[in-house]
Amino acid sequence: MRLQLFGFPLLAAAAWSAQNATQAGKFHVEHPTLLNLGFEWPIAGDANRNASVAVRYRKAGDAAWRAALPLVRIGGEKVYRRREHLDYTVPDGFAGSILNLEPGTEYECDFTLTDPDGVAGQSRHTVKVRTRTEPQPYAGGRTLHVYPPGWEGPRQEPSFTGILQAYYGAGLGDWSVVWERRAQPGDTLLVHAGLYRPERLSYIDPMMAPFDGSMSLTLQGTPDRPITIKAAGDGEVIFDGAGNHRLFDVMASRYHIFDGLTFRNTDVAIFAGQKEVTGAVGLTVKNCRFEHVGFGVWTEYAGSSDFYIADNLFIGREDRFRLIGWTYPGIMSAGIYGSHLLQSYYAVKVYGPGHVIAHNAIAYFHDAIAISTYGTPEADPERRASSIDIYNNDMHVFNDDFVETDGGVHNIRVFQNRGVNAAHGGYSSQPVFGGPVYFYRNLLYHVPSGVAFKFSAKPAGLFVYHNTIIGEHIIRDPYTNVHYRNNLFLGRDTPGRGIIAWANATGAYSTDYNGFRPNRGVKEQYAWLAPKPGETIYEPAKDDWKTFATLAEFRAATGQEMHGIEVDFDIFENLVPPDPARRHAVYHAMDLNFRLKPGGKAVDAGERIPTINEDFAGKAPDLGAWETGKPEPHYGPRWLTWRPFYR
Repeated sequence: MRLQLFGFPLLAAAAWSAQNATQAGKFHVEHPTLLNLGFEWPIAGDANRNASVAVRYRKAGDAAWRAALPLVRIGGEKVYRRREHLDYTVPDGFAGSILNLEPGTEYECDFTLTDPDGVAGQSRHTVKVRTRTEPQPYAGGRTLHVYPPGWEGPRQEPSFTGILQAYYGAGLGDWSVVWERRAQPGDTLLVHAGLYRPERLSYIDPMMAPFDGSMSLTLQGTPDRPITIKAAGDGEVIFDGAGNHRLFDVMASRYHIFDGLTFRNTDVAIFAGQKEVTGAVGLTVKNCRFEHVGFGVWTEYAGSSDFYIADNLFIGREDRFRLIGWTYPGIMSAGIYGSHLLQSYYAVKVYGPGHVIAHNAIAYFHDAIAISTYGTPEADPERRASSIDIYNNDMHVFNDDFVETDGGVHNIRVFQNRGVNAAHGGYSSQPVFGGPVYFYRNLLYHVPSGVAFKFSAKPAGLFVYHNTIIGEHIIRDPYTNVHYRNNLFLGRDTPGRGIIAWANATGAYSTDYNGFRPNRGVKEQYAWLAPKPGETIYEPAKDDWKTFATLAEFRAATGQEMHGIEVDFDIFENLVPPDPARRHAVYHAMDLNFRLKPGGKAVDAGERIPTINEDFAGKAPDLGAWETGKPEPHYGPRWLTWRPFYR
């Protein structure tokens, strides 16, 4: 048997690796999400990196094609962090997404690989792929009515006391693991109002969860017939862990829906996967409330896939009245993280392909949303953190970061999120293993560290489009294949700090059509690192960095930002920066107006980007996250009619 690498024999790969012509490998369609499609195409050869893949698409049945972003050339980038012995070189290939599509729609997608030096193998692929829809209960299944312990009112039949009795037919005490009447695919457990709290130290706990108070759900639904656990609509359904460690353990389950429930008083509300053990598939958690929890939804398993975590409210246990993080007095000791004790870790943390994390409101955690910092990616593309969407989330007060794409591999999409108050970093890629990761139309306000985008541990393949950043973007750990367009970076007059640093380890970079507000009283506003042609800089010396006082000086020296502009806060209708002297202050999103002033310098100052901004309102796209004349995005749960993080 001949060994295979990315769809073609190793011997063939070795023969082509030093050549300029391109050998096409096996084309891979990633897990679709509701709004986006992702693709990977391994190659060998193309040593001079002049191959490209053009992409076009159309709805199935339509005649006209539309241009999408080209696939991104990846390969050869070094991703490493020596402290954890992480050392990875990105394999050669292409990857990329078709963005901003419609749910439940079939698309015809066409990819053409060209190389002036020649292409061997299949150079064109046309595939039909359908975007997903929001998971729903199966209409033809049984309805099992669940009531809390002590319920004294009338019951609808068939009726059960507690989840486990309905789910397994579980008994009390030792008989709680005798599962003779299991729920079936397509069943809906309709949970009626009341308090569901395991009496875990009681041998005859009526919730059938003695000693640890954890409810393990292991059954197998299907995509068409999920097992649904849903509030009945007759009042609030509260699952209270009474201080236990895990409330629900679903890491061996498939296709479950949790809808309209409240989870509280537990370390981990829903545990869905452990690395190299097992994980859940097709988990949906929507319209739920998480209160006083240490962790909301959590999987670290590479085989976990296709989660839908949407329209939930997550409230953690961290300080609500001051921003602490690692900068609070006494936290730093001898250069290492010291005395801060975690009370709430992440609201949502995932690994594996196809996850959607959208329209959640999250506050008072260490971090809001993350991909697991998993380490070297699995060889199997079905077991990587790829094709993941994180969008329209409302994030408020974190000791670390808003969104961490750390551990992501290909086609991570982080868009239309609002983040206010994060102590350590805003949007993080620490690291990413080739990309692309698309950060677009995100808001950031009050990150006192000055690290709007935490691009560290040598990430590769990052695309930063149309973000509004009220603060600095200073990171000096080199990265590769990073590109900036149509962003706004507005400084807060932080003493001694410039507005931006670009840290390019290779010659694959670009930055243009961005707007910058330099910090007053600082001479070195723009810092630049880039190697000479044909070289790399992964461990720069001090002299490798160049700094510039003005955008004009930077442009003349580097040839970048030929269309960039300097701006001030008068581009907004009414927005002032956070006070850099009050780094522990807490600001509220409802007090902030990110709308651009019509006719201001940032209006019509951007570049057209296929599938990103084709619906612009004026002569050209505006800079920043919000387009003038377009409705503001809805951040957080779509069922919320009140302001969750107001004063």
